Amino acid sequence: MAVESACDIRLDCFPVRIEVPTRWADNDMYGHLNNSVYYQIFDTVINGWLAEHVEGSPADSPVQGVVAESSCRFLAEVTFPDPVLVGMRVERLGTSSVTYVLGLFRGGAEPVLAALGRWVHVYVDKRAKHSVSIPARIREALTPLSPDAETPNQEWT
Repeated sequence: MAVESACDIRLDCFPVRIEVPTRWADNDMYGHLNNSVYYQIFDTVINGWLAEHVEGSPADSPVQGVVAESSCRFLAEVTFPDPVLVGMRVERLGTSSVTYVLGLFRGGAEPVLAALGRWVHVYVDKRAKHSVSIPARIREALTPLSPDAETPNQEWT
């Protein structure tokens, strides 16, 4: 995934911003965050935000967002104990799927984009295992994060 626009590298282009601490155990043998940790952080940010804004755990819902695609472009090193700020926005809100863009910024006075992720959830019926429309309460929560929405930035910790 390439950095597609100047907006991808600016924290203010992400309506949701969540600070995430790094842990000693996140470092790999090279002394920086292991690649898998970025995916764990992205997954936690998305599902944590949804749990707070849709009221309830995504795991308990009869309709669940299943990861159909994910990618991450690594741009700068992050190490423990660097705090990171993750920006999240909706790139596309479809009938049964949503595409998120996540910017992982190394914290500090001027945050630096360290990784740019893309995450696609397809909503499926938990029992029947087939795709369904995004539930109305989830769509309502995500709509302000889409490219056409004009809403103030949200911070969530």
